[in-house]
Amino acid sequence: MPYLKEVRFNWAAVPDKNEYPFNIPAFSGVKSISFHKKVTFFVGENGSGKSTLLEALADKCGFSSQGGGRNNIFGIKDEDLSLEKILTLSWMPKVKGGFFLRAETFFNFAGYLDELANDPLSGGKDVYRPYGGESLNRQSHGESFLSLFLNRFDQKGIYLLDEPEAALSPQRQLAFLRVIHQLEEKGNAQFIIATHSPILMGFPNADIYDFDYRPLRKIAYEDTEHYQITKMFLNNTEGFLKKLLRD
Repeated sequence: MPYLKEVRFNWAAVPDKNEYPFNIPAFSGVKSISFHKKVTFFVGENGSGKSTLLEALADKCGFSSQGGGRNNIFGIKDEDLSLEKILTLSWMPKVKGGFFLRAETFFNFAGYLDELANDPLSGGKDVYRPYGGESLNRQSHGESFLSLFLNRFDQKGIYLLDEPEAALSPQRQLAFLRVIHQLEEKGNAQFIIATHSPILMGFPNADIYDFDYRPLRKIAYEDTEHYQITKMFLNNTEGFLKKLLRD
């Protein structure tokens, strides 16, 4: 069972619901979001609110808004964060471990580790141990992501991932699914993942929340736009492109 059971929205604490991010359509009328599975996906177009909610959850979990775990404090706090102020998280049991991955700031995090590694008082090269033993910046983008997944995620905790597919080829996305499966079987990890990848969101028995609805709602994998468009494209690539380019 998941550690994080529910997120409640306290709309009474919002002074102006017409201000961003409280006016995001996906949040309209939402009193709570429940988590019943160890793996949950947030899907929807850019700007639909999935990353906004994920960042707010990361803040409530004590993770840096720039990414990392509880002990990784670097960069400047995102002052635009405000959604977290009206959220209440319900846990059973409460876990402190975990990680927040933001694909767009990942190399800032890798640089932060390099700075720690160059400081003997901060642990020196030992700081790389939970990340495969070497600098993430000395690996390719995809390799560094997989090193993180394979080494850092093998701990009891909640893992919040914002578009992890950004650095992963289709083959490596499949490898990542295997990592999720192994950690899920151990019972140590809960994943909440914002993604555009039809490969990742196909993970068996996961819950999927679609942020393109007003309000957001849980849907089946086959009902996602990502699955349907990808299926139509692959089933009839030539016809699909002819119609697309003609129109």
